Amino acid sequence: MVNTLDLYSFAENSGIDVYWFSLDRTESLSFMDEDGSCYIAMDPWSHRSISEETVKLAHELGHCMTGSFYNQYATFDNRKRHENRADKWAIEHTISAEELHRAIQNGLVEIWSLAEHFGVTEEFMKKAVCYYTYGNLNIDLYF
Repeated sequence: MVNTLDLYSFAENSGIDVYWFSLDRTESLSFMDEDGSCYIAMDPWSHRSISEETVKLAHELGHCMTGSFYNQYATFDNRKRHENRADKWAIEHTISAEELHRAIQNGLVEIWSLAEHFGVTEEFMKKAVCYYTYGNLNIDLYF
C-alpha cells in the first residue's frame, strides 16, 4: 500500500518536480517538455481530503510515467485512452491486486471501507475493483 508521502518521494526520486499553486480550471495537471522532463502542478486548495490528493498525484504520475499526454485539440477517444493509461498506472502503483484480495479476505467488502483502508477516494476504489476484477475501468457498468 502506498500513501501520499510515498508518491511525493517517488516523484522526487524520478526527477519529477511537483509544484503547488492555485489552478483555475482543474485540480491538478502534468506536463512533459521537449527533453522529456515531467512536471506536475497540484492545487492544494481544491483537494477536500488527503485521499483526494493521493489519487490526483498518483494519476498525474501515471501521465508522466506512461507518457500519456494530449493537447486541447485531441479527440475524445484519444483523451480517454491517455486518461485510462494514467489511471491504470495509478491503480497498479497504489493498490496491488494482492493487497486488494487480502483486504477483501479480511472482511473489507464495502467500497467505502476499502477506500478508507487504502487511503483513496471511493471513485478510485471502484476503478481499482473494476480493473482487477473485469480488466477495465468502466465503473458505470458495475456500480
